[in-house]
Amino acid sequence: MGYPMAKNLEKAGFTLSVYNRNSSKTAGFEEQSHIREDIAELVNHSDIIFSMLTNDEAVCEVYEKILQQQIEGKLFVDMSTISRERCISIAAKLKEKGAAFIDAPVAGSTKPAADGTLIIMVGGEPQDLQRARPYLEQMGKSIKYLGRNGQGIAAKLAINYFLSTIYQGLAETILFSDKLGIKRNEMLEIINDSASGSGATKVKTPLLVEENYSAAFALDLMLKDIRLAQQAGADYPLLNTLLETYGKAHDQGLGQLDVIGIIKSIKS
Repeated sequence: MGYPMAKNLEKAGFTLSVYNRNSSKTAGFEEQSHIREDIAELVNHSDIIFSMLTNDEAVCEVYEKILQQQIEGKLFVDMSTISRERCISIAAKLKEKGAAFIDAPVAGSTKPAADGTLIIMVGGEPQDLQRARPYLEQMGKSIKYLGRNGQGIAAKLAINYFLSTIYQGLAETILFSDKLGIKRNEMLEIINDSASGSGATKVKTPLLVEENYSAAFALDLMLKDIRLAQQAGADYPLLNTLLETYGKAHDQGLGQLDVIGIIKSIKS
């Protein structure tokens, strides 16, 4: 998701320094932006640094290198989905070195990222958000300020917990209607035109109709987020069911499919 988000900044006319741990993923930025060879070079040439990484381990790896640099006065905006504890810890370490930090995870998948219609949930100091706002406005349709560091992540874990229940419910409903002989496209039209329809059901409709589960948001990422929600204190009746369903799909080798690919696991 970081790629289309950075592209939207580039399209808005911002001059970027771009770094990826996999150098092949910087392809396409050569003409308008600067490709940096390592984190030190990136930080040295940037006043505001955005990070979008897969998990706690990746964020820690990157920020350990960042903390070795001269970072006083710089602003770091982490848009990854990680644990609240990790987020708060990194924020504290950066502040000790005179830098600022906001957590700004997003609601949305690859298409909203490309369209610039993400919802961005922010935790940190208000003045740091104001500094980042001109950039965030190019990546999202809505910016929600939620308070201190860690609150952006808190909102992201909560919304993804809800989404995980929607996708499991949608998958089970489609399998049930399949069993009753209702065509998928017709059932999905009923769902989407009724009170039960949502942006989440609509975006997964083509995948379910075509039975093509190429990832917009990978199943393994949702499993990670459910586990993060559990670590953050989610202890509700559906939690164990979600962990079992998404965990089983992962164990069956379906983790790189789109999240709605859990339908294959539930059907098996």
